[in-house]
Amino acid sequence: MTEVTQELPAVPDKTDIDATEKHWLTHVYQGDKIPQLTLRAVMMGGILGALMSISNLYTTLKVGWSFGVAITACVLSYVIWKLVQMVMPGTTPMSILENNCMQSTASAAGYSTGATIGTAFGALLLITGHHMGWQLVLIWTLTTALIGVLLAVPMKRQMINIEQLPFPSGIAAAETLRSLHGQCLEAVQQAYALVAALVGGALTGLLGKGNFGWQQRLHLKLPELLPFDIKLSGIAGSQLPGFGFEPSVLLIGAGMIVGLRVSISMLAGSAILYLFVGPMMINAGEVEAPAKLIRWSLWAGTAMMVTSGLTAFAVQWKVIARSFTAFASIRNGGGEGGTAESVEVPITWFIAGMIPLAIAMVAIEYVAFSISLPLGFLSIVMSFLLALVACRTTGETDTTPIGAMGKITQLTYAVLAPSNMATNLMAASVTANTVSSAADLLTDLKSGYLLGANARKQFIAQFVGVFFGTVAIVPAWYLMVPNKAVLESFNPPAANMWRAVAEALARGIQYVPVSARWGILIGGVLGIMLALLDHFHPKLKRFTPSAMGLGLSWVVPFANCFSFFIGAVIAWLWAKRWPRGASLFVVPVASGAIAGESLACAIIAMVSALAAFGK
Repeated sequence: MTEVTQELPAVPDKTDIDATEKHWLTHVYQGDKIPQLTLRAVMMGGILGALMSISNLYTTLKVGWSFGVAITACVLSYVIWKLVQMVMPGTTPMSILENNCMQSTASAAGYSTGATIGTAFGALLLITGHHMGWQLVLIWTLTTALIGVLLAVPMKRQMINIEQLPFPSGIAAAETLRSLHGQCLEAVQQAYALVAALVGGALTGLLGKGNFGWQQRLHLKLPELLPFDIKLSGIAGSQLPGFGFEPSVLLIGAGMIVGLRVSISMLAGSAILYLFVGPMMINAGEVEAPAKLIRWSLWAGTAMMVTSGLTAFAVQWKVIARSFTAFASIRNGGGEGGTAESVEVPITWFIAGMIPLAIAMVAIEYVAFSISLPLGFLSIVMSFLLALVACRTTGETDTTPIGAMGKITQLTYAVLAPSNMATNLMAASVTANTVSSAADLLTDLKSGYLLGANARKQFIAQFVGVFFGTVAIVPAWYLMVPNKAVLESFNPPAANMWRAVAEALARGIQYVPVSARWGILIGGVLGIMLALLDHFHPKLKRFTPSAMGLGLSWVVPFANCFSFFIGAVIAWLWAKRWPRGASLFVVPVASGAIAGESLACAIIAMVSALAAFGK
């Protein structure tokens, strides 16, 4: 049994497409030689992905982001299977392609199903004050994620086989699996560091957030950053929401990953809001009460993030152009010699799946939200066109512009269906979920391509993974967020931004307070300027603030920004003091801390909800 450990051999002539594919089939393909799509791989990936979907739902509510799960799942699967082999001697190790298949299942379950629940459905809950029925949320989540998986089918051969787009996260996951299966000492150390951080994060969540049963005796009341109250232009600091320090390794880990530039921008922007602008607006009567400061400031923060994201997307016009010109040359999964036909996903699968799913999606939009049939059909067409662009952007930059894709749809439907917030939100949610799912599958397919996997088997694993994730995340949503008040207590950045855009587009700018309109104007212009500066003068990035960081700082509390900053400083000092160790362990430690605390806090929230329901 042979496993791939070498790099992809050089292709003699990349302009010869058939020669390129035959070269890969001859030198790299291992899908018929070692196990890949096995029950244990799919079950392991499905269970890990289901847990990670709950973790990502919590991080979406807490910080407005979700994190990729592929590498975390690979590491956890490796460690868990080692333990299984210790407990059950004689158990055969998973092959590298089994773990790659597990990765695909886990990614679909943990990442592809969550782009709409904590954002669009969260915004809808904030607007209407009540939940949509669980049956609708389940069918909506499942359908949009499956459409995204199918949308990747006609793009895979063009973007991965022919153009060889990098998909950096896919390369990183492949290298992680190679290192683990090669028993590389450093990779094994990274694996156990991630697990240790995950346990530490879980303990932080249990001790810091536990509020039921035996956990009350262990609940830690850690000191606030400010041991005394201060006056800010006559406003007591204790009156401002989140003006202090939250002992959260989730937030610190997120800061370690996003880096110093974004984190400094967040801290600086939040300091400006809390120390100067906020107290001034409160004293002027523009903000009803200190506790409602974030509700006022999110308009400017959202404007900055939306305009910077759309501008960063627009200046990549060459990528956009290549997306549509390359589509004309997308080939079927056929090929000569018959071998490729059994490896690539046939286009007939795409057609057979898309037709019923598209019809179902349009019908659900019509029945549940009164979205007309033409507008419902348009959401499917837009999802395909925007997925082309987003997947290429992911392939070239490792960044999926989910937010920009959603906002483009919201702007489109603001023109076609004005004053209809439900149509605006839910049409955009179709785009957001399908785009994230398609880009995620292509990233995993890139890993499989490098490892010599059978793309058809990976597709099946990803397809099955969507069901695991949907079954986990939908009940978790209702347990974690039983009502509007609980959701508001999270101060959810992503849901707040989606709501703000939908309300402004549907009700008109006159709905927004005058001072907040000035904030929208200033924030929007600043977002455009910073995005253009980043694109045309990339060398100045280290000296200029991040538009996303500044915008987010006016959407989340000061405590979040401060914790991000602490994490970024830790990672920076670590890199200065021990560069090699930082390159090896910063990401595993941060990822483990994020996954551990978010999963523990999510479970606590769900158990608390069940306990309250039982009473």
